Amino acid sequence: MIIQKEFLHKLKDFGLNSYESKLWAALLSRGVSTAGELSDIANVPRSRSYDVLESLEKKGFIIMKLGKPIKYLAVPPQEVLERVKKKIKEEAEKQSNLLESIKEGELLTELGNLHKQGIELVEPTDLTGAVKGRNNIYNHLYAMIKDAKESVVLMTTEEGLIRKAEILHAAFEKAKKNGAKIKIAAPLTKKTEEVVKILSKFATVKHVDDIKARFCVIDGKEVAFFLLDDKEIHPTYDVGVWANTPFFANALDKIFTRVWKEYA
Repeated sequence: MIIQKEFLHKLKDFGLNSYESKLWAALLSRGVSTAGELSDIANVPRSRSYDVLESLEKKGFIIMKLGKPIKYLAVPPQEVLERVKKKIKEEAEKQSNLLESIKEGELLTELGNLHKQGIELVEPTDLTGAVKGRNNIYNHLYAMIKDAKESVVLMTTEEGLIRKAEILHAAFEKAKKNGAKIKIAAPLTKKTEEVVKILSKFATVKHVDDIKARFCVIDGKEVAFFLLDDKEIHPTYDVGVWANTPFFANALDKIFTRVWKEYA
């Protein structure tokens, strides 16, 4: 039986490895078969077939029929899909409950104390880092903004404003609840009209169109700035620099304030 590699690769979405995918596909094509037959059809070593079939049985993909020789029966794919979905939901709920228990327990407090003690020993020049890839950048921005206590100032592009409204609005909401004043400067166009309405619930948004910059300052202490034009770079190759430096953050904050006043 010849099965396209692309097809077998897609079966990994069911949580199967290469041998499991081959044997399950072979069994589906036969309905009922022995381990030896499936091994020959799927081109899987016989020495591995029994272990792999046992794994598929435990996962609920096949049923082992009693008798000699032992034969295996394929479970309908629709039923398998429901079983996989159910298992994923159960595992996700279990993991979520575990994380909640950690959040409410002593472990997180102890880890936080360790981190605080460690940070106190770190040189200020070491509290910097590069963040690569737009997803990672926004994850870092989210973490920065949601913990803001006094201020968030952000300058971005037209497209950047649209992305931030979608990805960071919850972080802006948390920052506002913390008491932080949020100011956002960006080119405002017809494309941004709807997102400005969303962001205006949490922030003051102003039109600034003659300065192309991408940066964020938190509480006048922490800064993230981005090195490339988001119109010219693929999201995967976007790069940001984060620094916990009150000296530079305060200077950038003052520059932002001057620009902000010019657009009163």
